[in-house]
Amino acid sequence: MNTKRTPFRQGPKAGGSGFENRAKKRVDRSTPPAPQGQGDEAPDQLPSYDELPDASGKVTAASSARRRIVSAPSGRANRGTIGRNGRPIVEATSERLHKVLAQAGIGSRREMEEWIAAGRISVNGETAQVGQSIVPTDKVKIGGRLVNVRFTTTKTPRVVIYHKPEGEIVSRDDPDGRPSVFSALPRIRSGRWIAVGRLDFNTSGLLIFTTSGELANKLMHPSSELIRDYAVRVLGVLSMEAQQQLLSGIQLEDGLASFNSLQEAGGEGANHWYRVTLNEGRNREVRRMFEAVGCTVSRLIRVRYGPISLPPQLKRGRVRELNEAEVKVFMRDLEKMIKPEGEYPESA
Repeated sequence: MNTKRTPFRQGPKAGGSGFENRAKKRVDRSTPPAPQGQGDEAPDQLPSYDELPDASGKVTAASSARRRIVSAPSGRANRGTIGRNGRPIVEATSERLHKVLAQAGIGSRREMEEWIAAGRISVNGETAQVGQSIVPTDKVKIGGRLVNVRFTTTKTPRVVIYHKPEGEIVSRDDPDGRPSVFSALPRIRSGRWIAVGRLDFNTSGLLIFTTSGELANKLMHPSSELIRDYAVRVLGVLSMEAQQQLLSGIQLEDGLASFNSLQEAGGEGANHWYRVTLNEGRNREVRRMFEAVGCTVSRLIRVRYGPISLPPQLKRGRVRELNEAEVKVFMRDLEKMIKPEGEYPESA
């Protein structure tokens, strides 16, 4: 049976001996091939064939010719402190437990230290101690429940402002069952809202909440000396002598207290409005100062805290969350206003 030859395949020429007359390319097998991608030279970190011993331990040309080039170990255990990209791996540094928990949004630093002192927190199965430091691999539990701690993060925290009305308490747990400001806040999946300071049950005005314990610490720490601005309605007449006393300093049971500024803001009859500022937030401080000079505060509204003022359009009982751009501006302004960060937040 005749078969057709493909036009690309040529048969042996007449008189020849077929394909056997083709020139044979000699291959020198005594020289190892160069590794791919390396050109004519092998990488410096890899041993040459002449340096590889045979089974008896002697280095011979024959044994080296049969060896293959073995790449350097690339596993994590063999890299040590060098990452896959060839750069050194940054070793995790320890941080204070109460600081890490605050960053995770569990609560303020002061609250976390109170929980640690009460024995509510454990690290790796052992009761945590005040001032203890941890690393990212440590297992932290609160009340026997594992928590997802986070170390220093660059993520922008969430911040909300709330126009607190009278008749609400700045606490999650109240034995008397009074309404809580936290019930008006938006829900969050991880962490929780941290209140920046407190307002009395009968005080209204600006409240700031954040998911960052670090940010809350900066806002509340006494060393930051952020200005609090209040509108105060007073029953009776505040004499010039009493005004001077409030500016120079009033001795209270917990120390000397004074206003940074005091200005009249109108009013008729026995009701007079004043605008006062101070840079601390002791319990019922404004009310106690006016009471010390014989005046009763009938209305108290906080209108500014540090770089944030109460928006006129924000009605009582309403919440407004700052967008990411506003939070960044707020944090930038805050850094300009505060002094170096301290270690513990103020007593609110």
